Amino acid sequence: MIKNPVPWPKGAKVAVNFTWDMDADSILHLAHPNDAATRVCTMSYLRYGPEVGVPRICEMFEDRGLKATFFIPAWCIEEHPRAVERILKGGHELAHHGYIHEPPNVQTRDRELYWTARASDVIERFSGKKPRGYRAPWYNYSRHTTEILGDLGFVYDSSLMGDDNPYIIRSRAGHELVEMPGHWPVDDWPHYVHNMDLDYMMPIESPRLAHECYMAEFEPMYKYGGYWQSVWHPFITGRPSRLVHVEKMIDDMLKRGKVWICTMEDAARHVKKLVDQGKYKPRIDTLPYKESRIAQLAEDATPGHG
Repeated sequence: MIKNPVPWPKGAKVAVNFTWDMDADSILHLAHPNDAATRVCTMSYLRYGPEVGVPRICEMFEDRGLKATFFIPAWCIEEHPRAVERILKGGHELAHHGYIHEPPNVQTRDRELYWTARASDVIERFSGKKPRGYRAPWYNYSRHTTEILGDLGFVYDSSLMGDDNPYIIRSRAGHELVEMPGHWPVDDWPHYVHNMDLDYMMPIESPRLAHECYMAEFEPMYKYGGYWQSVWHPFITGRPSRLVHVEKMIDDMLKRGKVWICTMEDAARHVKKLVDQGKYKPRIDTLPYKESRIAQLAEDATPGHG
């Protein structure tokens, strides 16, 4: 079924990345800049992530000798330094997730570059190293992002959904990144978020159903040889009833064997090394797919009506 599996280290059948987007209250301030301070309940809901969720998440991985990847907006790093210190203490990866969770695809190239570079500086100041991985806030990757990340020395991106295995994205100017793809079924947001201020009112269901969905995505990757990543948020899945299911997933994977659980940077660097050595030929996507609206659409066309 998967025709071009990556040869993972030590004969692993699948590489697995557990990633955590610590957005905290950045998304509330961005959504409601004038009155976020009055939305106290939602702010407490979001700040649960760095205050309560992150320490227990780190402990869960460290108890098993594992490391995770945390994508964190730089504003959240500055606002919640204790959570970031806890992440770094455990040797986990600190990756780029915008400055205050701003969507790149609605900005000019210069503004996107400004915020991306500013956030990179914050990460380097806190961690002592430049970030090598990036995930666009809201997955809103822009037509300029590949070029900007290439210029800033990034190794990989994890915003796109164009393959089952890692592949190469290339800008029209020749910048290349390893793309570590995911897709919505392995993101906890659609499974769990129920909050009026965030404009998401998903039905409240047992974490068992989300567990089944995640593992349904894992099974074919393990069987056919592939790549599996999951996207979690500490304010969402840091809750005990949900985190115990993450524990069960990890323990199930470890018990099976031939599962390489690592940081996303480690997996991306492995793919890049294989590509550089000519030992693996991934699919290549040249971005952006389109530079502007397609010629077949009338100038006054509205979405869905041609």
